[in-house]
Amino acid sequence: MKNPLMSGRKNANSHSGRAFSDRKWIIPFFASLLVSLTLLLSASFGIFTSSYGGDQLPVDVIYSSKAEESSGFFVESDLREMFNSSGYSNLEPPRLAYLISGTKGDTRRMLRTLQAVYHPRNQYILHLDLEAPPRERVELGTYVKSDPTFLEVGNVRVMAQSNLVTYKGPTMIASTLQAMAIMLRESLEWDWFINLSASDYPLVTQDDLLYVFSNLSRSLNFIEHMQLTGWKLTQRAKPIIIDPGLYLSKKSDLSVTSQRRSLPTSFKLFTGSAWVMLTRTFLEYCIMGWENLPRTLLMYYSNFISSPEGYFHTIICNNEQFRSTAISHDLHYIAWDTPPKQHPISLTIKDFDKMVKSKAPFARKFAREDPVLDRIDKELLGRTTRFAPGAWCIGSSENGSDPCSVRGDYSEFRPGPGAKRLQELLSTLLSEDSLKKQCS
Repeated sequence: MKNPLMSGRKNANSHSGRAFSDRKWIIPFFASLLVSLTLLLSASFGIFTSSYGGDQLPVDVIYSSKAEESSGFFVESDLREMFNSSGYSNLEPPRLAYLISGTKGDTRRMLRTLQAVYHPRNQYILHLDLEAPPRERVELGTYVKSDPTFLEVGNVRVMAQSNLVTYKGPTMIASTLQAMAIMLRESLEWDWFINLSASDYPLVTQDDLLYVFSNLSRSLNFIEHMQLTGWKLTQRAKPIIIDPGLYLSKKSDLSVTSQRRSLPTSFKLFTGSAWVMLTRTFLEYCIMGWENLPRTLLMYYSNFISSPEGYFHTIICNNEQFRSTAISHDLHYIAWDTPPKQHPISLTIKDFDKMVKSKAPFARKFAREDPVLDRIDKELLGRTTRFAPGAWCIGSSENGSDPCSVRGDYSEFRPGPGAKRLQELLSTLLSEDSLKKQCS
């Protein structure tokens, strides 16, 4: 039989234990209350001051000194500052990022253009559009992977995704923007982006080009432009087009709808050459767009005739930061019929002297394996093997050997007559009279 007294003691101990444990919250409660009162008093009466002895800062509006140095609370200013900072020192010689694009039957001349503009300092992306058969894309990729120089330096890429590109349509812009985005993601060290087609060819060596641009401001964008006015404004801006390349798997001409649209009032339209040399800073703005202008214009130009000849031009001339950096020249020699037709004249031997006198670093367009390309190789580029030689090629050239098979310092250049021609062209383009015409 249980002792009632002992049972009562157990119950009493159990009750007192629960009562004691229930009182455990009292100490933490008063401690947290004390901390809360202290923080409230500090916010109300300024008990704590800043560590550097300055003015008191209310706790609900404290923000970082970096945000204070920019434009207050707006994140766009911080993005602009971040992307305006160079990826590496401007004291180094510049680096170029090339996009070389082609279509069906262009594999070999794309490779020829690549070899003519190759330099280990630069970056290269090759895009063969969807109209080219898979066999040609395999051939292009196999060549790049098997070339010992490309393999060791690692600066040549082939776009795995082939896009359908319609001439004069927004699919060309989309393909170019994709290549730009890849370049921005893959490589931090380049200053200018240049787009070339398989029918383009250089008129100066990369040593000439890099040497001249070493002494040039890296804020300059070379983009031929003029304001779209008159009958061109009506014929290009009011029609609404559809690019079949956005929806179909086979290339066809642009479709023009029966509807017309009014002219924009929030921005001015500009037009010019589709061939450009644009700065990394400007392209970061186009891709990352801390303002909405690049995206607004991308949507606008998705239904615009000859959108590759207006998209970047309209962006740069409607932006306060970049307007003064636009130099109205595409750095190409291009010959046109009179009056001009849809496509330029194919250049031949008879155009050689005009190309040289133009002082441009590039020319277009050339037919496949036209004899004038051999003359350019021999007389302007000094190219007898795979690459146009430069100071980086330190190997022997005896018995037909490739001097570029042995590589030296990529930062040294050996400029030739092409550098002098290019300097003369840039002196004209950067003259006071020429700069007055920017975005006008």
